[in-house]
Amino acid sequence: MQIQGSKWLVTGGASGMGKHFTLQLAREGADVAFCDLNEEGIQAVIAEGADLPGKVVGFSCNVADSESVNKLVADAAAALGGLNGIVNNAGILRDGLLVKKDRKTGALKVMSDKAWQAVMDVNLTGVFNGARAFAEYHVANNAGQEAVIVSISSISRHGNMGQTNYSAAKAGIVAMTKLWAGELARYGVRTGCIAPGFVRTPILEAMKPEILEKVTKPVPLRRLGEPQEIFLGVKFIAENGYFTGRCLDIDGGLVL
Repeated sequence: MQIQGSKWLVTGGASGMGKHFTLQLAREGADVAFCDLNEEGIQAVIAEGADLPGKVVGFSCNVADSESVNKLVADAAAALGGLNGIVNNAGILRDGLLVKKDRKTGALKVMSDKAWQAVMDVNLTGVFNGARAFAEYHVANNAGQEAVIVSISSISRHGNMGQTNYSAAKAGIVAMTKLWAGELARYGVRTGCIAPGFVRTPILEAMKPEILEKVTKPVPLRRLGEPQEIFLGVKFIAENGYFTGRCLDIDGGLVL
């Protein structure tokens, strides 16, 4: 499926990699709907995309809420005149050790139910909600035509200290991507996910230089990835008709 002329939905599209995916798809001639919860960010991306070859429209949506996502897919398809692909990108962090003992007081602190559930709701259930709504729309309206579900996992899926919730959610994305490939192929839907390493986003760019140096030191390429390098993975999955059910590691060779 060629990017030019296709129609996409991107979740978490008002900042970071999601913003780059949204605008780059439009630069390459796709019409793009995106969602976020940051209304100011939504309007900023719409304005930035106004003069691009592809159409850019934005919606407010909580991906953890299935009814909201069902409405989002319907509204996006109506605004664009159809949908060919979705990028499940929305995600949050609520890092913390499973159990931590204070060295001075001996007091114990654990990862809270709230921190666990918030990450699972957005990072895993949100991907499920997006894929399900998109697949349902496609089967009802375009079965037999080519469609693509791309989901953003993470290098942390292998297990990263302080990220029990995040690692579990990102590992789940890889599993769902694999099984959806088998379930949805009959309807013309391919699936793929991308596991980025450390990528240059506003969160990382805000780190102190000495902290950023520690982050990049273990990376064989000795630098952060760029959002465009992750987008190239999205483009590869979209355009390679023999790719489905797999995860692309784009991490500079880093091993956790």
